[in-house]
Amino acid sequence: MLRQALQRSVRPATRLSVRQPALAPRRLYTSGSEKPSGTPSVPAMLAVASMGFAAYYTLVKSREGQRLPRTKEELQQPAVQQAPAADKPVPAFKQEDVTVVFVLGGPGAGKGTQCDRLRKDFDFVHLSAGDLLREEQNREGSKYGELIKHYIKEGLIVPMEVTIALLEQAMREAMAKDNKHRFLIDGFPRKLDQAVKFEETVVPSQVVLYFECPEQVMLERLLKRGESSGRADDNIESIKKRFRVFKETSYPVIETYEKQNKVKTVSCVKPVDEVYQEVKAVFDDLFKN
Repeated sequence: MLRQALQRSVRPATRLSVRQPALAPRRLYTSGSEKPSGTPSVPAMLAVASMGFAAYYTLVKSREGQRLPRTKEELQQPAVQQAPAADKPVPAFKQEDVTVVFVLGGPGAGKGTQCDRLRKDFDFVHLSAGDLLREEQNREGSKYGELIKHYIKEGLIVPMEVTIALLEQAMREAMAKDNKHRFLIDGFPRKLDQAVKFEETVVPSQVVLYFECPEQVMLERLLKRGESSGRADDNIESIKKRFRVFKETSYPVIETYEKQNKVKTVSCVKPVDEVYQEVKAVFDDLFKN
């Protein structure tokens, strides 16, 4: 377009026919310049183009959140580099000071029973994410009580911010009160984003203990437990929801840690004592001291 405009601006005037009457003499000006025609001149077009570019540049920089220089001194100053992106959060505890074992498995796999034995034999603190949530739910004045109650009853996963905060607080209390630094975290993480968030903000885990058990076996155990447990989620409807949630959201956590060679799998179909012998062998190898 600029080239065409330039061609139009320098196009010679149309030759007059000899039959046309002579034009009146032009009035001379002291500058010697001719009266401007309807076609823009080259300098004028360049000025308009420059103004257009300046407006576009201003728009772009304003969208980037940059303030444009307003004075001659500012124009001469070098551009200030933008601040770097915020650093990743620093974990609350160092991995060399605190040992965390995630204990995972479907509902009714026997995680709590095995953790209770590991706690005694290997000086671990057993933290059940489910128990902590139920305690918080029943705590007088808890602002999360009703929210937790709804999620547990529906077999859904409580927002991770609540669970992680409760776990970190329980860990701090065990360290301060009993000088304990080994933790079995039972039933957590139940989603991959929970695992990532916990390891970023609290402490990276050392190993994942996965109790493998068929759904039918777990169903029979949960229904039997529901006869006396009094838990709102020990009913057939909630149990089926929990199975589905575990398969869809929790099992991918195990698959992810398997790729990191951090998973130790133990079958829970055998009697409790036989299962524990296998679990104990794993911990003997990992935590000999």
